[in-house]
Amino acid sequence: MVFKRLLGSLGVGGPTVDTVLDPGAVLPGGTLSGEVRLAGGSASVDIDHITLELVARVEAEHEDGESEGSVVFERFTVGGGFRLGEGEQRAVRFDVPLPWETPVTELYGQPLGIVLGVRTELAVTGARDKGDLDPLAVRPLPVQEAVLEALGQLGFGFRSADLEYGRIGGTGQQLPFYQEIELTPAPQYAHGAGEFELTFLAHPGGMEVVVEADKRGGFLGGGHDALGRFTVSHDVAGVDWNTLVDGWFRQLLQSRSVYAEPHHGSRPGMGMGTAVAAGAAGLAVGVVGGLVAAEVVDEVGDFFEGDDEED
Repeated sequence: MVFKRLLGSLGVGGPTVDTVLDPGAVLPGGTLSGEVRLAGGSASVDIDHITLELVARVEAEHEDGESEGSVVFERFTVGGGFRLGEGEQRAVRFDVPLPWETPVTELYGQPLGIVLGVRTELAVTGARDKGDLDPLAVRPLPVQEAVLEALGQLGFGFRSADLEYGRIGGTGQQLPFYQEIELTPAPQYAHGAGEFELTFLAHPGGMEVVVEADKRGGFLGGGHDALGRFTVSHDVAGVDWNTLVDGWFRQLLQSRSVYAEPHHGSRPGMGMGTAVAAGAAGLAVGVVGGLVAAEVVDEVGDFFEGDDEED
């Protein structure tokens, strides 16, 4: 998507900027590529810097309830220190690394309701102006997709996804917020919990998977939440993901707090290719039947239309 606007703080006849992202969804920890296209105005100007901001719509809980706002979670200076002549056309190419914890916005091409954007700031001879938000699409890492596929095959359903401001204790979380994927339980786990919440915290060496079960009697001991933290590597080959993920939830329902040792892909069984062929769109069906609805499209549109309000 391309956005264009006259830089209002620079006055009539100032330069304009288009930021164009390379097509396709990107991966957490991967490279965001594109170019910033500048068009000179009615006079030459000095470009001090061109900065990209990664922005997320985040929910925050407080005493009075919940609120939403935009959070800048990464900034990159991709150019600057040159003079843009009158009417001159110039393109500045960029390739910048996304944080490993960048939230996933889509699953099997279907949006999850998570809203991320890229905003361009142009500083010209002491004045600066921020452009509009360009939507950013992020697809799951192979290990994230493997876990989600296993959940779908085990019978879990997708309920919703959001970004929560705050930190999860006992983890290596880096960003000031985390992504929660809410799941309806598969029948074999429904006796212990009415809902599960899943969080991925990826890093270069692997990924932490945090699972929380809502309070209910029975295995959860009279209404206390249960929290589990499990670690996997990025090596998805040769892992029976259904058995591994099933084990996580069974452990979770037997204990209020579970911390598992890292799993490095040594278990034999179903690999990624087999999982995809087996119809791993179980969660995707939940997305298609649930969140991919008018209200999600409206929320996304509202965010990009009203992106000037920040917390």
